Amino acid sequence: VNLMESGGGSVQAGGSLKLSCVVSGNTYSRYTMSWFRQAPGKQRKKVASIGGGGDISYDDSVKGRFTISRDGAGRNLYLEMDSLKPEDTAMYYCAVDSYWGRGTQVTVIS
Repeated sequence: VNLMESGGGSVQAGGSLKLSCVVSGNTYSRYTMSWFRQAPGKQRKKVASIGGGGDISYDDSVKGRFTISRDGAGRNLYLEMDSLKPEDTAMYYCAVDSYWGRGTQVTVIS
């Protein structure tokens, strides 16, 4: 199983980015898929998750600004990030079951 994130980059505060995660090697239609982030010197933290039935949860820090979505087969996961803030700067990882991607860097410039 391989997870590969893309879509990171540098953006001005207030801007938007859309992250994508492609899952290969298996399908996870019934599994919860999640986005995590880790800023330098801080612990990795869950940002958002979406279950196989479509139930969604967000960390309070991103509610109203980030939107998580997925396809029905559990092969693609997305994170639409709007109104980005400098404190959103981190490496972003997708995860499903016990598998993780290598991450994509998001840098928000004030």
